[in-house]
Amino acid sequence: MRRIVNAPARVISAEEAAGLVQSNMWLDFGVALCQPDAFDKALAARKDELRNVKIRSCLTMTPRAVMEADPKGEHFYWFSWHFSGYDRKLHDAGRCTYMPLNLGEVPDYYRRFLDPVDIVILKTCPADEYGYYNFGVSNLWHRAVIERARTVIVEVSPRQVYAYGEGNAVHESEVDYIIEGEDEPARELPNPPPSEADRAVARLITNEIEDGSCLQVGIGGMPNAVCSLVAESGVEHLGAHTEMLTDGIAELYRAGRIVGSRKRLNPGKLVDTFALGSAATYATADRNPDFLCCPVEYTNSPHIIMQNERVVSINNTTQMDLQGQAASESDGLRHLSGTGGQLQFVRGAYASRGVSHLSACRRLMTSVGSGAAGLCSA
Repeated sequence: MRRIVNAPARVISAEEAAGLVQSNMWLDFGVALCQPDAFDKALAARKDELRNVKIRSCLTMTPRAVMEADPKGEHFYWFSWHFSGYDRKLHDAGRCTYMPLNLGEVPDYYRRFLDPVDIVILKTCPADEYGYYNFGVSNLWHRAVIERARTVIVEVSPRQVYAYGEGNAVHESEVDYIIEGEDEPARELPNPPPSEADRAVARLITNEIEDGSCLQVGIGGMPNAVCSLVAESGVEHLGAHTEMLTDGIAELYRAGRIVGSRKRLNPGKLVDTFALGSAATYATADRNPDFLCCPVEYTNSPHIIMQNERVVSINNTTQMDLQGQAASESDGLRHLSGTGGQLQFVRGAYASRGVSHLSACRRLMTSVGSGAAGLCSA
């Protein structure tokens, strides 16, 4: 669906763009590397003029000026689809609200159930020769937000990573305003080194991966340890259909292990919906025709995932009971991250044909507090 605007897009300053915001509005800052910076700072400078401005976000990669300028929450309210470390700190302080979800269903929420967003502001690449502003390595649900938004603003960044994909851009004919962004590199997500327990679990998982498997790999030291071991193994002809492009997946691609030759869907393509990691991972994905950055309703839908054979889904979990039930969003009553796509990949991997494994793993704690490595596979 294409958004229709009544006038050509205008180039304005970040301050002019922030001046469009009124009290009681709903704004959308998008996800991860698409979140705006220049607009954020300009909006923070207007805090005393505004009340009850509600901002949806996801995986915030840097402290947000609007939140730092309003420590008592008198002007801005922050809502997150999935916590980063910064979002978690805000939540711990009572400044951020989590919105429960299945990540792959979010486009449907915007199209069918949520009121149109008053203003969506997304950081993008400069327009290409055809007038498209590429979202970079953060596709997800940005098209769905734009389709019904009352106002669309793009913040152009010359150093935004460019990613080939499906529906991974907005055309200038759909945009209301264009502002100049900052000339800063994409923010990196540090990866903690794997613990001994992570390595122990990784060795168990690696034994479950065979030639031609199609991988989904989550975030964390353990999944990255798995990828490192697989890169050193003799496993070949791997594919990838994953929510997040991680450093581990990028490492497997550079090692020649992920080629996608045996995938039934998108053969030869490494499919993801967003990337977070190191500068090396971003450089690997930048304008790489082997990568396909797709909307999250495609990457995360179980009926899509299951069409590839021998799907292996590898994710962390924080808690697991003796019946194999896993809770990956919280630590006791403290919210940590979000549901993400783990449940949808569980279902897709389970339904996949062939020697399909789902592995949900993390360090487990016994009742007396000693550490143990755990693996649950189906």
